[in-house]
Amino acid sequence: MSEQTQQQTAALEQTIVAAREAAKECGVDLDSPRIGADGNPRYPNTSYAFELDGLEDGPQLKDIEAALEELDGVAARLVYSSKTAWITAPSTTPIADLEAVFARFGVSARLTDSTLRRRVLGRAAAARPVPRRGVRGLSGRRRKLRHDELVSLRRARAQGFVDSASRAARARENEDVLFTARDLVTPVRMWLAIVLTLPVLLLTYVSDLQFDGWQWACFALTTPVALWCAFPFHRAMAGGVRRGISALDGASSIAILAAYFWSAAVLLFTPAGELNWRNYGSWVPLTMVEEPGLFFEVACTITSLLLVGRFFSMRVRPHLQEDLSGRVPDAESTYMVRRRSRTGKVIEEPLPAAEINRGDDIVILPGAIIPADGEVVGGCGTLEQELIDAHESPTLKVGSHVYAGSVLRKGKVKIRVSRVGHATRLASVNRWLERASEHQNATTMVSTRAAGMLIPVAYVLAVLDFGLWLLFTGNLNAAFSTALAILAVVAPVALAISTALAIRLGIESAARNGILVRDGSTFRTLEATDVAVFNRVGTLVEPKMKVETVTAEIGEDPALVLGIAGALSVESDHPASRAIVKAAREARDKRDKDAGGPTWFELANEDTTPDGSVRGRVTLTYEDQRTENLDAILWRPTNLSQLQGRLSLAATAGGTPVVVRWKGRDRGVITLYDPPKADATSAIDRLESIGVETIMLTRDTYPVARRFADFLGMSRVLAGITAPDKPHAVRALHTKGATVAMVGDHSAVRTLRVADVSILYADDALLGANTGKVEEKCNVLLLRRDVTAVPQLVELARRVCRTIDSNMVIAWTYNAAAILLAIAGVLPPVGATLLMLGSSLVIELRSVRVRHFPA
Repeated sequence: MSEQTQQQTAALEQTIVAAREAAKECGVDLDSPRIGADGNPRYPNTSYAFELDGLEDGPQLKDIEAALEELDGVAARLVYSSKTAWITAPSTTPIADLEAVFARFGVSARLTDSTLRRRVLGRAAAARPVPRRGVRGLSGRRRKLRHDELVSLRRARAQGFVDSASRAARARENEDVLFTARDLVTPVRMWLAIVLTLPVLLLTYVSDLQFDGWQWACFALTTPVALWCAFPFHRAMAGGVRRGISALDGASSIAILAAYFWSAAVLLFTPAGELNWRNYGSWVPLTMVEEPGLFFEVACTITSLLLVGRFFSMRVRPHLQEDLSGRVPDAESTYMVRRRSRTGKVIEEPLPAAEINRGDDIVILPGAIIPADGEVVGGCGTLEQELIDAHESPTLKVGSHVYAGSVLRKGKVKIRVSRVGHATRLASVNRWLERASEHQNATTMVSTRAAGMLIPVAYVLAVLDFGLWLLFTGNLNAAFSTALAILAVVAPVALAISTALAIRLGIESAARNGILVRDGSTFRTLEATDVAVFNRVGTLVEPKMKVETVTAEIGEDPALVLGIAGALSVESDHPASRAIVKAAREARDKRDKDAGGPTWFELANEDTTPDGSVRGRVTLTYEDQRTENLDAILWRPTNLSQLQGRLSLAATAGGTPVVVRWKGRDRGVITLYDPPKADATSAIDRLESIGVETIMLTRDTYPVARRFADFLGMSRVLAGITAPDKPHAVRALHTKGATVAMVGDHSAVRTLRVADVSILYADDALLGANTGKVEEKCNVLLLRRDVTAVPQLVELARRVCRTIDSNMVIAWTYNAAAILLAIAGVLPPVGATLLMLGSSLVIELRSVRVRHFPA
């Protein structure tokens, strides 16, 4: 053995030794026996990563680490900056035991996505100490199933089958602008506060019920209310101070603590602590006695009312993403799948939802959630009401399209899967709503910070009010009561939700009706929109076209014109091309063989120009096997000067004209009829009636376009404009001061981007695309195909903006008036709390009206 080989061998051995030592440090001892001394299998350690919520400070980490390491075989390391815990524990240690340790310290621990995936992938391996077999020796079918399983598990997060509940919870937390931990506002706190507050109120305001030592009983009853029940608000205030911002419930927290500690001090250091002391004072500051009094009822009432208000405001509001998550089938749900093997044999087997692939046929029974998008290939049935109303028929029959998340109410159907997982429409809508929430959260934070500025102002006013009342009246009780009233009456929450709640409900209302709006600023732009531009194809007309007339030049054969046009159109899937191909085939089948025309047309060297013209070499084959080659072009005229004679007349007398040319001469014109959508006329009339001018953008010649626009009732027409020039036409409208909403399908994406608001009709390709790329193309995505969605969207935007504007006026007016009343001494602290919660309730009720989608 050479010296170089010996050195390489020694280096390899050192590397192996170092790897074994590293494995031991991680809890995996490769040299240890698999069977322990007690005869039970010995499993390797497992590493976990937790995301932590509720950490108060850095020193707290040492206590948590020590508590975790008290568990047998557990090693822990917590990082405060990233709020992460790294734990190594025996694989037999329950996750719940680790989470319970965190919970003892008031910290919520959640497994990270990577840990969840490792647990899913390693669940089978953890059940036995032997390594998993490789794919060597397996049949091709089993190897493919194993590969599909691994792929499905890796995509589980994106598909929504893993940790969907925690994702929804995090989304709700991100949208919560109250800075009060929603998980801490529990029914136990609320009901305990209510039960303890009632006797405090009765003893304070009904003198006949007061007994010797009643004030000390109130102190005992108030202590758990002010300190434990009100803890969510105190925690929010402390968190706001630590972050340098004002928590929205911070003023209420200060009011509760001030009332509690003031009353405790009065009990300890004044005659109010004597057992025979009675309270005969008034609860209105202007009529209060001068001697120091008790405010236990203020601390209890503010706490109880806040808990009731926050509990129901956080939990009663409907949330579309929560509803959609309930329509995601569980990963373990099994469906009967039929697939064809390579030998042609049909295999039928039950498979979990995560293993369903494109091309599979799945059987859906009544009450089952459809796990994938597809087409009905057998049976019939009826769907339950959809969460996303795309105006599709609930009745299923062969050929009907179905989407993941739908629930079969009755019947039995067989579906051929076309899209699974993250490519389904349900997943696309979820991703869109998540991104809309991200946009909304950024806007919400701005309004929240603006509302939070009211809190320091309230602190300053309360201090000044206390000093001035004490200076001018000498009444300590009245001074303290008015200061408490200022802290209790200020309503930053009403300001914060004035914008955020209306926008969120507006976005969800639109989504439930098949319209996906990107963010709140889109509503603002739609409110100011005064021009709606429709690209004719894909928006105003049905996607089905048919040949209306075929006009040949003098001396030309109409059948030949149609046949060559059909040959040039055969490679395109455009509705016009499909209509021409269909008409050409029907004409060929009806043609008399003795007529002497060609019997076969074949296209070669096909090319599409930037302006949409199609050119290519068409080979004609005749009955006697004679062939003829023609360089032909299929093009669309944009103005009357491009045609002459009878062809010019034909191009303007009917529907959409297409010109056929070969050998340098125009040989004929084919006009196509594409029927308008059933609701197009009423939708255009509705837009015009609300002050939005409608414009049709088309490549057709002006006479054809104007005739169609007059039929629909549209104001103006931009005709004869090719696809490359359409963005310039929309920009020209901007120069005249118009705010433009552009409506189109995928063929008008470039034009959509230059509009103030781009409204895109979705198709199957867009639904399966990356949501971020779709967002770059449009502000609004229409899952519906009708035109009425456009005026409904504009009306909804105006309603949302009116609600936001009026909410802001009401919130600011209330805060100014309420603070003045509190300073004047005519508003008691308890009444101030009721007013504060009432203002938030008014804002919520006004915002809820946005959920009513325009009919």
